[in-house]
Amino acid sequence: MPLKSAVYVEKGRFELAEGKRLEPQAGEVTIRVGYVGLCGTDLHVYHGNMDHRVCPPGVIGHEMSGVIEAVANDVEGFAAGERVVVRPLDYCGDCPACSAGHSHICHNLKFMGIDTAGALQSYWTVKARTLHKLPANVDLRRGALVEPLAVACHDVARARVAAGEKVVVLGGGPIGQLIALVARARGADVLISEPTAVRRAYAANAGFATFDPATGDLAAHVMDWTGTKGADVVFEVAGVQATVSAMTDIAAVRGRICMVAIHSTKPQVDLFRFFWRELELVGARVYEAVDFDAAIALIASGQVDVDALITSVHPIDQVQAAFETLDSPDPGMKTLLECEA
Repeated sequence: MPLKSAVYVEKGRFELAEGKRLEPQAGEVTIRVGYVGLCGTDLHVYHGNMDHRVCPPGVIGHEMSGVIEAVANDVEGFAAGERVVVRPLDYCGDCPACSAGHSHICHNLKFMGIDTAGALQSYWTVKARTLHKLPANVDLRRGALVEPLAVACHDVARARVAAGEKVVVLGGGPIGQLIALVARARGADVLISEPTAVRRAYAANAGFATFDPATGDLAAHVMDWTGTKGADVVFEVAGVQATVSAMTDIAAVRGRICMVAIHSTKPQVDLFRFFWRELELVGARVYEAVDFDAAIALIASGQVDVDALITSVHPIDQVQAAFETLDSPDPGMKTLLECEA
């Protein structure tokens, strides 16, 4: 079978090209890629907004699963044939953040699949330190959801969500839905605020309370839902001014707000509300190794069902069509590309 790679050529265009298999060097493994999930960051690449980092033509993709094909002689703990996922963070190990134990937000971090070659190819050679093994009951399809679920695990951990708390997720896209699932697994009561009917339907089908902020007063609804207390925890996942305004309106006294979304411009924030209610704001960027372990455990135990989030699977040959669908008014929830591991 010929080796393949999906190459980002220019804004709005991917092409299928012949792939390469690089032999692992010291500290590396080569993975036969199974599935690669597409996310909002990949869509930003498709829109041409990240050309300064991807430097087209380039191979992207970071939400992946696969099977180890080859291992360098000095690598211990991994063997050919094992099913794995990659935590796509290449850190320096020497900067102040790394020295403090925060290598996931390394000052010199390279995000694999953006700053360096990614997983949308038949074989991907990476550092062994980035690998996490999949248990027998987590197949490669589900494995491709480990990375975004790890994002949600990190967000929920940063917000210190506890059992019995009232949690509001502002934005019901894939990450928002996964945050809701992880928060519920911790015992929280979750409401998802999302203006798109299809996404509200996904949330409702998963058993979550939902609200359409485009047709009603979200703050009044949350106060009613919480018995006038307000939300113990708010996740801002949408990245627009409306949700930044809402996050302070709906938070309880000493409520915690977790900023998950990436804002391209500086939004207006109601700092008086932070003073008046003694609110907390925490940032959450990517994930740590423990978040990957937690995500794998949640899938393996059945506490989080990721199958319902997979709305389409395409062969890698259909990469252009997959991105066109992702960029359409009805993108579904999670699209996977099969790379034929």
